[in-house]
Amino acid sequence: MHRHMARDESTMGVSDTAPLWERVRFDSNGLIPAIATQSGTGEVLMMAWMNRETLRETLETGRAVYWSRSRGRPWRKGETSGQMQTVLSVRLDCDGDTLLLEVDQKGVACHTGRRSCFYLEIDPSGNVRELCAPEVDPAVLYGDAAKG
Repeated sequence: MHRHMARDESTMGVSDTAPLWERVRFDSNGLIPAIATQSGTGEVLMMAWMNRETLRETLETGRAVYWSRSRGRPWRKGETSGQMQTVLSVRLDCDGDTLLLEVDQKGVACHTGRRSCFYLEIDPSGNVRELCAPEVDPAVLYGDAAKG
């Protein structure tokens, strides 16, 4: 049985000296890829970037917080769209350079209005096809922000 990250007191106030920071290998930009999967199904929802600050906030709050490279600031998943991710567990791969988040996704994960960001399939000939249509109009989720 998984527990909500925010209620796990061992993660509250993760200090800079916690063993975690000795094992996480951020890239030269201070980032690490984070793959979000749906709890219970294992469905891959999205990949985003985290830095030390956003990983710490994710562990402390139990809400997914990523680093927006385009905005140059933390991105709290769902802050604009309401499509939040409650983080149930965080795993670090064997090399320490990728995170795997098990989340409970509210609504859709993709900014295109689809459940998963991985909705395009490439066949052996290099043709690309869409596996699913948007469930929600991005303009409804993001308003003017969806226009670019």
